[in-house]
Amino acid sequence: MRHPNQTQDSDFRFADAATLATQMQATRARTLGLVQAWLKACPDLRIGYAEALNPPLWEWGHVAWFQDWWIARNPQRAQGIAADPLVGRTASRLPQADAWYNSSEVPHTTRWHLPLPGLDETLTYLAQAQTESLALLAHAAEDDASLYFWRLALAHEAMHNEAAVYMAQNLGLPVPTDLAWARPMQACNEQQIGVPAQTWAMGWGGAPGFAFDNEQRGYDVAVDAFVIDKTAVSWRRYLPFVQATGRALAPHVRQLVAGQWQQQSFGEWTALDLDSPAVHLTWHDAQAWCEWAGRRLPTEVQWECVAMTQPNLTWGSVWEWTASAFEPYPGFAAHPYRDYSAPWFGSRRVLRGASCATAALMCHPRYRNYFPPERQDILAGFRSVGIE
Repeated sequence: MRHPNQTQDSDFRFADAATLATQMQATRARTLGLVQAWLKACPDLRIGYAEALNPPLWEWGHVAWFQDWWIARNPQRAQGIAADPLVGRTASRLPQADAWYNSSEVPHTTRWHLPLPGLDETLTYLAQAQTESLALLAHAAEDDASLYFWRLALAHEAMHNEAAVYMAQNLGLPVPTDLAWARPMQACNEQQIGVPAQTWAMGWGGAPGFAFDNEQRGYDVAVDAFVIDKTAVSWRRYLPFVQATGRALAPHVRQLVAGQWQQQSFGEWTALDLDSPAVHLTWHDAQAWCEWAGRRLPTEVQWECVAMTQPNLTWGSVWEWTASAFEPYPGFAAHPYRDYSAPWFGSRRVLRGASCATAALMCHPRYRNYFPPERQDILAGFRSVGIE
């Protein structure tokens, strides 16, 4: 029987060792495919500094380092969330890797000036870390604690693959469709879903399987009845707001003449599908539209409740801003990767769902994504709730 927290696309949270090995290999194939796409589009792999970007060679070296640090080099890997994050590690297979790729220690601005290894050495590092991780996985026990760090490293690599996609989109670099998108964009409509008043069990609440630390320590919350969009807000609904208020257009969208709109996808301009979700919007854009339309953003409690209880809700094309600030659930306790959540509480907004570029294994209605409210390079849109 499938656990109530589980969905068809998120089996990594409950996967056994054999399934994890298959998912790790598939995710690495996407990583390497994206490396080749970037290399073809940008042969020297040099891009200008931007706060929302990382140097490509740093990104891929960091993926290898993270896997190595938490699995092969971690003597307490079988202890799961009980592992001591400061336990002594074995030496890195790549000298200076800790000084280059530890995102907790290496500031973002510094990453652009490091004497990083070239592509061949980086690819070797990736391969060696993966080979040893898979070898150790073959002998791991099948309980949640024993598999925790393999699940964490897998999710981490999947996140960085999505980052490679939206970085390419931001720079106008071509990426093959089969590497960029995990699922097709879904059409939007203006239908509404009514959700009855109820008490909702928020978060994982200590249930079996893998959960990120910010999803744990769930709690019950009273939810009043509400009405919510069945799909994300479309360009057809969003663009009249832009025209009426003069608000700046999202990047990658332009108007040629009245009624003719185009979108840029990986450097290519094509006709804008007005029934596709509005995307590359900031939280402020979403909030402003809601105020203009006489609606409001859903809280993350409302979003999770409707996604878990209403099978007719359509999600998975764009990340969806919520009204909620990214804050810890009551009783929050950081997992060994201490910098995953805690440093960002209070400064970011919660997004729910998934985008077309999100790996299937990351799609779960309880997953909490979070970004600064001004970010518009990510594949984010929103849906709205009626005002009672």
